[in-house]
Order: sequence, then C-alpha cells, then structure tokens
Amino acid sequence: MAGLDVPKPEQVGRFRGEPGVEIPIYIGLAEGVAHTDVEAQLKDPERRLRNIVAALDKRYPAGAELDEDGVAAVTDLAGWAHAEWVRIHPFANGNGRTARMWANYVLVRYGLPPVVRLRPRPDAGYGAAGARAMAGDWEPTARWIRRMLLELPPVPSRARRR
Repeated sequence: MAGLDVPKPEQVGRFRGEPGVEIPIYIGLAEGVAHTDVEAQLKDPERRLRNIVAALDKRYPAGAELDEDGVAAVTDLAGWAHAEWVRIHPFANGNGRTARMWANYVLVRYGLPPVVRLRPRPDAGYGAAGARAMAGDWEPTARWIRRMLLELPPVPSRARRR
C-alpha cells in the first residue's frame, strides 16, 4: 500500500476503535460496524474461516484438482471472506484492498487464479456487491467472483493447488 495518498496517515494500519480512530464507516448510505464493536466482530469470522479452510483442505488436499462442488465452495468462501471484511471495516482506510487480498488468497490457495484486482477498485457490479456486504449479504460478492472466473480464458489444469 506504499505510495497511497491517505487523508490521515497517522491512522494507517490501526484498527477503528483504537484511541484516535473512533470513526464511523459508510459505503454509500450503509453504515459499517460501530468502531466500538470492531474487535469483537472480527473473532467469529476468523474462527469460521479457519474451520472452513480446514474442511476444504481435508476434502481437497494440496495438489488435488477441484471438482464443480469445490469451485463453488471456494468461490463462496472467497466471497464470504471479502464481504465480512467489508462489513466489519476494521481499518480507517484500506479495507477494500484488504478484502480483495482475502478473496484472492482463498482462490489461489485452492489453485484458482486471483481474479479480484487490488487497484483500481474493480467495476462491473463490484460496488453493488460491496453495498450488499454492508447489509451482511455475501452472496452477490461470491457471484461476482464466479463471473470473473468464468470470463477468464481457459487455462489447462487451472484448479491445482500449491
């Protein structure tokens, strides 16, 4: 994130709710999680992400090719992880880029290509999916990710991991 112009550099890398970072977050008209709830709100998604990754790793060990169900599960997880980060909005700045990194991490972990560009912010429905994420609806983000995967040119053995 080096070289980015941020309005308050002293807040970079700090969580909302820390002293000096007691700010509300909005995407459009939707308000994010209150700054007083950020720390607590991060605990459940972290636990869920670990559990789902462990289950996917068991079903699709390193080097295994994803079947149709696996691709659906991975894109759902990528969409959910992205949407939860957007909903919680733990940082004063950089949440969208961090959410996009989470989505790409999940995709790449299971041998799929990273389809969510970090900068500039994606278009073609990405913003609308983010607005739905603020309301706790992760499915539009997962659909957007699946559409990005489908728009890629075919690559042999694309779904291999690590």
